[in-house]
Amino acid sequence: MASLPESSKKATSSVQDVTQEKPAFGSRFLTNEADVFTQNAWDHVPPPEDQGEAIAKSLLRQRSNPVPHEEKQKLNEKPAKHCRDNFYKMNANNFFRNRKWLHNEFPELVSATKADAGPLTIAEIGCGAGNSVFPLLSANQNPQLCIQAYDYSSHAVKLVQHNPLYLSPAVGTVQAAVWDVTSENGLPPGVTPGTVDIVILVFVLSALHPDEWGRAINNIHQMLKPGGRVLLRDYGRYDLTQLRFKGGRLLDENFYIRGDKTRVYFFELGKQNLISSLFFDPLIFSAVNADELSLLFTGSRVSETHVKPTMSTSEESQEDENSDRTDLPTAELDAEIPPHTPSPPSPPPSHASQTAPTEDTALPASPPAQTPIIHPNLLSPLAHCPPHPLFAAEQLGVDRRLIVNRKRQIKMYRVWMQAKFRKL
Repeated sequence: MASLPESSKKATSSVQDVTQEKPAFGSRFLTNEADVFTQNAWDHVPPPEDQGEAIAKSLLRQRSNPVPHEEKQKLNEKPAKHCRDNFYKMNANNFFRNRKWLHNEFPELVSATKADAGPLTIAEIGCGAGNSVFPLLSANQNPQLCIQAYDYSSHAVKLVQHNPLYLSPAVGTVQAAVWDVTSENGLPPGVTPGTVDIVILVFVLSALHPDEWGRAINNIHQMLKPGGRVLLRDYGRYDLTQLRFKGGRLLDENFYIRGDKTRVYFFELGKQNLISSLFFDPLIFSAVNADELSLLFTGSRVSETHVKPTMSTSEESQEDENSDRTDLPTAELDAEIPPHTPSPPSPPPSHASQTAPTEDTALPASPPAQTPIIHPNLLSPLAHCPPHPLFAAEQLGVDRRLIVNRKRQIKMYRVWMQAKFRKL
């Protein structure tokens, strides 16, 4: 692939720390709407004025046709390994692109690969086909770097183990094994508590049932050294992926079942002033300082933590930084998202009774009834987890990005969460 012109390369992270009022300098800003289709993506773009209405319609449609109660228990049980295995058998190495953007967002990983970095251990949990591990291994110049890769799917681990770079790493060592981060039996075989320097969690916690969060946090805490870090990226509330779910997929608030029987949760993160400045429906975004990730790792809301901004200065091409697709290929995703056109003003809502809307039924524009912003599991001590504080937050960020399909003139609003936590 030919290198991009210098002007199209990004020089900073795309993530805005939630404690900062303004986006970081150097992000790609859309200052002229006429330029929207000149780039693949724009950072910190406020959604259109009718985004609140679009969110309300999506949520109402989903809540009107949730997963039947009798099926929820079966779907909420531990996902069958064959679902994940079948996924990787069908897609092999052609689904995910290498996550080179990790080096831009998490400079700690770049530092660990330097020749003089010294003995370090990095563990990726939910390694999939190795799309985070192998870019790291390719860049590694540290002979004392040990990379550990774990996944719930045995077939995913086999894909990693059969990669030529795994079989013959140029520098450093790598090992992969099947392991469930929610395991009741503790850490992976051969891993001693307190021996890992960095844990990578990319779209992992969202795949767990909220009742499993406590055991996952406990296992991660056990494997890390004191002062060890968690580098995390995951789905944010009202991301395009959440809004595009149709009927029969809603398991619980903000928690869905995909067609392949894997599950996904969408996390809330951000201060009220940030959210209300980006979205215009106060009935949906009415929580104060809601921060599920901070509660999950530190036991405190974001307003109660002291977070230092952590921004990368490495360059990465736009094409690479959009490579974190974890649900559908981009083409298939685009096919289901019509080009955005502003909606006309909505008439006052009718108080007449209505039947439950179907996929083809016009939905009322009024927002849904208020529901808890923070998951109830996070409002009390986590089950199967030591009492907080376990971690300190070093970064709590939100990546709100406008992705565009320039060929089809389609706009897609994405919301990703990013965080760094340090073990106390």
